[in-house]
Amino acid sequence: MTTRPDADSTPGAALDALRRDIRLVTTMLGETLVRHEGQELLDLVERVRAHAKENTLTELPGFDLETVTRLVRAFTAYFHLANTTEQVHRGRALRAEQDAAGGWVEQALGRIAEAGVEATELAAIMEHVAVRPVFTAHPTEVARRSTIDKLRRVASLLEEPDSPRRTRRLSEAVELLWLTDELRVEPPEPIDEARNIVYYLEGLSRAALPDVLEELRDRLAEHGVALPPSTSPLRFGSWVGGDRDGNPFVTPKVTREVLALQASHGIHLLRAKVDLLRRDLSVSEAVSPVSPELAARTKELIEALPEVEPRYRRLNVQEPYRLFLTCIDVRLALTEQRIAAGTAHVPGRCYADDTELLSDLLLLHESVKAHQGDLVASGETERLVRTVAATGLVLATLDVREHSAKHHAAVGALLDRLIGRDGEPTRPYGELSQPERLEVLSRELASPRPLALPPLPLEGETATTAGAFDAIRWAQDSLGRRVVESYIISMTHDADDVFAAVVLAREAGLVDLTAGVARLDFVPLLETVVELEQTERILTSLLSDPSYRELVRLRGDVQELMLGYSDSNKAGGIAASQWQIQLAQRRARDVARRFGVKLRFFHGRGGSVGRGGGPTYDAIMALPSGTVDGEVKITEQGEVISDKYALPQLARQNLELTLAATIEASVLHRTDRRTPEQGQRWDALVDSFARAAHDRYRSLVEADGLTQYFLTATPVDLLGALNVGSRPSKRPGGGGIEDLRAIPWVFGWTQSRQIVPGWFGVGSGLKAVVDDDGAALDVLREMYEQWRFFRTFLGNVSMTLVKTDLDIAAAYVELAPEPLRGLLDVVREEFDLTVKQVLAVTGDAALLDREPALRTTLEVRENYLEPLHHLQTELLGRYRRGETDPSLQRALLLTINGIAAGMRNTG
Repeated sequence: MTTRPDADSTPGAALDALRRDIRLVTTMLGETLVRHEGQELLDLVERVRAHAKENTLTELPGFDLETVTRLVRAFTAYFHLANTTEQVHRGRALRAEQDAAGGWVEQALGRIAEAGVEATELAAIMEHVAVRPVFTAHPTEVARRSTIDKLRRVASLLEEPDSPRRTRRLSEAVELLWLTDELRVEPPEPIDEARNIVYYLEGLSRAALPDVLEELRDRLAEHGVALPPSTSPLRFGSWVGGDRDGNPFVTPKVTREVLALQASHGIHLLRAKVDLLRRDLSVSEAVSPVSPELAARTKELIEALPEVEPRYRRLNVQEPYRLFLTCIDVRLALTEQRIAAGTAHVPGRCYADDTELLSDLLLLHESVKAHQGDLVASGETERLVRTVAATGLVLATLDVREHSAKHHAAVGALLDRLIGRDGEPTRPYGELSQPERLEVLSRELASPRPLALPPLPLEGETATTAGAFDAIRWAQDSLGRRVVESYIISMTHDADDVFAAVVLAREAGLVDLTAGVARLDFVPLLETVVELEQTERILTSLLSDPSYRELVRLRGDVQELMLGYSDSNKAGGIAASQWQIQLAQRRARDVARRFGVKLRFFHGRGGSVGRGGGPTYDAIMALPSGTVDGEVKITEQGEVISDKYALPQLARQNLELTLAATIEASVLHRTDRRTPEQGQRWDALVDSFARAAHDRYRSLVEADGLTQYFLTATPVDLLGALNVGSRPSKRPGGGGIEDLRAIPWVFGWTQSRQIVPGWFGVGSGLKAVVDDDGAALDVLREMYEQWRFFRTFLGNVSMTLVKTDLDIAAAYVELAPEPLRGLLDVVREEFDLTVKQVLAVTGDAALLDREPALRTTLEVRENYLEPLHHLQTELLGRYRRGETDPSLQRALLLTINGIAAGMRNTG
């Protein structure tokens, strides 16, 4: 079995180098503590760490809050520095592996060639490859950007050769890290979250994105396949400023502000790249000609742009490329001014959208290629073209999401105005049954007339819901059609939930089937196990409707479908969730084929295993056959974003491996790798396993007192005070577990080291199928070795089992009411069973036996994590007893921050 490409693997000498660098930065941290806090704090840190090793932490409760705070900050700083150092060394290990075996794209194309795939076949598939990481604002990153900036500086210095200057700068960076407060004073607003995402998008678009696309072009060329410069097999998406589900702060006005912000930063980035190319392309007509088309276009631009300074016209009179790029730069500046002022596009001056800019740049590329040759054309000129093709003017395409109930409320308000008119409803919309609602909305989709003239006669929340579509129309009119492409309907239960959103889009002028207008994809989001089980029925109902089918035809016969990993896990447990997501993709694939539609799956994965997280390469390669088909959308959120993309080397590696996995899965996994007999038997076994695991999980979730146990035996009630996100942690409701979002659900279990969402029920599920069939264990072992889905699933479960520590959890459970403490015995019993059953299937002596470096890393962290857990439980006890010292909550929040850094995920 091969090691996954994104494994945290640093064997042998590389592991020694990692330890050496961790000692270097933590020694500097110790020196910083002595300078700013005194020798006493450093001595205390070492004493506490020694007690943790010996399990003798009894002296800690006597510390005053100021001492506790300083102690917690010291351990947290250690984790931040250790994490950053590991990231640097992970990048080095990946580089070394690629130097030896080739890059991820090179390896994937090599396996495709070995399989006998012809260049023409590969080229046909490459025409529709579209990989899109989608960055969200889901609040699982506890580290402030100020902290991340300092750590990025540390990482950059660790990559430099050793020198006195490097040592001094490293010490300075560590010292500034210590002097930076880890906690946010206030929760971020959506525009703050957008700035944070733009920070990453700019960094990716500056280097990693064009690097990966250039690598893909070169490797494809070796296999006889050309990658046209105008194609964009890799693009970015964002939810920030568009995700309205449960976030009252994301208004239509905010959506406009966020897109204007993205445009400002996107255009600044492109202008810098244009300026760089302008310096490079000093081609003189006295030496080498340019195309007549480019010369004519330059003349046309010059006449329309008096803003082009006379000195450029004079100095670059024989350097046409420089003059042409100056005109492009001026048009970009005018475009930015137009967007900021909210004024209309002026043809010939500012750019209407990215397609106009791309057209100019392709004209330049064609001229350079024809007259100066491939070598010059394929360098910075082509990198700029590919960047624009991938990022447009706004760095990332914005998805908009809203809850299905909100659409029904807005449509109902419009329809109820028509009650009593000929041919219109006779009862209020809210009184209609689901089939009746489906019939009314289907009829409405087929009707060419609007429900009302603009502005729509709506108020309050219904006006805000409908206003989102007006914001989308403004965005597309102002910035181009691809600035917003997908509208996602949360909690889709049936086709009527999608139809309601389409009707509202029609009212905004985004859909007009009689005129052949369809400016949006409508994306049902299937979030719970129940909806995942109904995938075939929901999709069939959608595509059977003639009007909706026409809308899909107008969108290129592509239907996007989003799968929710978090809520399905929360409701049914990890085994049922993962299996139903697997089955849902197969059902959807088969329905789409019947209707002649191509499916684009959007995987709503979180950072933790309990929310669908895990290594991206493994996740893509484990998807069902025929479901990738060139296109993958996948959410990136919280601490996963900084872990993957904060460092340039890792950013490139992660983009490349995601692209490589998508290409390989599209070409080599179009049919099931299993034999029909294996498929039938393995599916039946996993089906039985998932049912038994689901029942065991539900028995815990539905146990008497579980809600109170969770709220008192974890620090979940403090998540809101961390100020990590703008969205409330609970949905409106009664305040129970069912109203809690998936992020705090995973957060609480993780902080208390029970990590129930990542493994609970798996042991019972495996035991049930083995007890039922004596030969099942051999089949499970065969599945583990030969089936990527099952192997990836058990690998992720194993990682969460290693991170689980029920001895530490016992201290949290002491905070729960005494009658409820027995629930930990239920958790412990299932934990022991799950470890036993997983090892029986894998055949390993210990968890993560095949990932020794990862296991070692997690074990080393325990010496620093245990004191933080001990301090957190002591402080939680005081907090729950009503102690009001304002320093108490700060100290508690710092422990949460530190544990999150040590565990490397929050939710």
